[in-house]
Amino acid sequence: MDNERIAIITGASRGLGLALAAGLAREGWRLVIDARDGEALAEAAWGLPGQPAVIAGDVTDPGHRAALVEAATRAGGPDLLINNAGILGPTPLPALAEYPLAVLREVYEVNVFGPLALAQLALPALRGRGGTIVNVTSDAAVEPYPGWGGYGSAKAAVEQLGRVLAVEEPAVRVWTVDPGDLRTRMHQEAFPGEDISDRPLPETVVPAFLKLLAERPPSGRVRL
Repeated sequence: MDNERIAIITGASRGLGLALAAGLAREGWRLVIDARDGEALAEAAWGLPGQPAVIAGDVTDPGHRAALVEAATRAGGPDLLINNAGILGPTPLPALAEYPLAVLREVYEVNVFGPLALAQLALPALRGRGGTIVNVTSDAAVEPYPGWGGYGSAKAAVEQLGRVLAVEEPAVRVWTVDPGDLRTRMHQEAFPGEDISDRPLPETVVPAFLKLLAERPPSGRVRL
């Protein structure tokens, strides 16, 4: 048990989160996974090796965040926190001049405050285990694409939080990971009615992610 590696992965019912969960499970990691849709999460967990702890809920809920860290702690960890859960915001993507501010607050709650709050809870264990925080980001955080002001600015905030956290927490690796454009439901929502079949599937970036974990470069931004 003491040699097992334990990972918390948010947003693991589909897309990149599920692909990373499957890849880590095949490598022998024990998983604590979440998603807002409990039925979809349970179905996804059936296809994963091992017996992941499945905890449905929203990362904006303090009680849910505490349950994730408690489950990982009971398993002996956590060693790795992957902040993958996120929301795109309204679609079609609105210009900032018309962006509904109430929705923008929700985008920030899910994409910025939730990941930071979860990291705060996990950090005591991560420090002692030489652990890792992965914040999933996007090129929309660094490029000014029309319509991406809400989601992109939230991811930009996450990237800066990661940079500061990395210098404040030298015992922990903090990687901001940009997987590129992938064929996911969120990406399809960003381009309603368009064919995104030319984008690679999430599973294609898993080998690069596993290599990242094996090589453990310094904290920073990583493009898979």
